[in-house]
Amino acid sequence: MTAYALAHLRKAPPHPEVLEYLERIETTLAPFGGRFIVHGGTVDVLEGDWPGDVVIIEFPDLAAARAWYASDDYQEIKHLRTRHIPGEVILVDGVEPDHDSARMAAEIRRASGL
Repeated sequence: MTAYALAHLRKAPPHPEVLEYLERIETTLAPFGGRFIVHGGTVDVLEGDWPGDVVIIEFPDLAAARAWYASDDYQEIKHLRTRHIPGEVILVDGVEPDHDSARMAAEIRRASGL
């Protein structure tokens, strides 16, 4: 099942180390089948607050996403970002192609007795 690395990164002034991080991250993704699907595009906030940018990287599965994040190549450059841009990063499974939210609700109702 496809998995994603999702980052919510706060706005920060440009810094040479962040530029180096951007120049080097792509090569850390390739061995794990990772690719950017969102990288700091326009955020149209419809509910709540969202102070910052969104980055979403797609991986073939959660094991590949975890292996990328733990890889020596990524760990070598991670500090170039984290020293200058605060934010949160998560790894999350995607859904199966036949995902159905109504079916999911029915399963939750059955399990919870609601």
